[in-house]
Amino acid sequence: MVRLDYKLTLDYEVVQPTEFIFQFEAVDTPFQTVDRRELRVSPNVPFTIETSTRLASPHLRLHAESGPLQVRYSALVDIEHYVVPPTSLLELPIPELPIDVLHYTYPSRYCPADRFYDIALSEFGAMQPGYGRVQAICDFVRNRTRFQVGITNSFHSAIDTYQDQVGVCRDFAHLMITLCRALNIPARFVTSVDYGADPALGPPDFHAYVEVYLSERWYIFDPSGLSTTTGLVRIATGRDATDVAFATIFGKVLWTIPKIEIFAVVDAVAGTALPQPPTQGISTAGPERMSKAELHQGRTAASPQFQLDASMA
Repeated sequence: MVRLDYKLTLDYEVVQPTEFIFQFEAVDTPFQTVDRRELRVSPNVPFTIETSTRLASPHLRLHAESGPLQVRYSALVDIEHYVVPPTSLLELPIPELPIDVLHYTYPSRYCPADRFYDIALSEFGAMQPGYGRVQAICDFVRNRTRFQVGITNSFHSAIDTYQDQVGVCRDFAHLMITLCRALNIPARFVTSVDYGADPALGPPDFHAYVEVYLSERWYIFDPSGLSTTTGLVRIATGRDATDVAFATIFGKVLWTIPKIEIFAVVDAVAGTALPQPPTQGISTAGPERMSKAELHQGRTAASPQFQLDASMA
């Protein structure tokens, strides 16, 4: 078991009355348990926590008047990974995919899979379907894409990442998802925190990785290679970055970079282990047939357009 202590502080200066929707809480799954959860909002304004029928992550909703706003969250997260030999993991044919999984083979805003069919077929079409082919897609994205903060923006899709060969973690994830979907392999976008990332990249930040559906379960892949895969705290899951912004803002605010702290807790009594690089297929999601289980998205009151800040590491 891996135990991680996760803390987050968000600071805003609200310019006009504004609605906020947050997705930053660690989510409970069959293999991830959230303990000692604490949430504080200052000033003390009313808030609700809702979970949509389509997205499993908790959504914190609140209204704030003009002035400073601070949101603080902390949780102790226990992760017990489901681990299997990679050679046992198979791609499933379309008729065997549950309808909610089939949804993740379709093109989406940042993952235009229908435009990558020829590329995916040329690079991976001759490979044996299964975990090995998905890992080859992950390696392909990692090897041909350079990580660089600040060079892409919220409008960049997998097309831009493929052409420019540069991006941040969300761009790596979008490209891998797109190539998988072009081969009818269900793939989805997951947010987390970059525990284990090189300190030279800066302080801890929100992170994006990929889950691919193999043998009736979702398995973790991180094409950016920034974090220790076994140390990823699951936060939100969706088709692409559109679904999983840690903050969606309907109004005008000034904001600062989120302050994130995360570290492993070694507990001899509980038998907690430090996160290690995986050598097998790992998952923190339940089997889909049994359990359905810097992105900063904002919109001003005067504009119907969403703005996505692609500063996620």
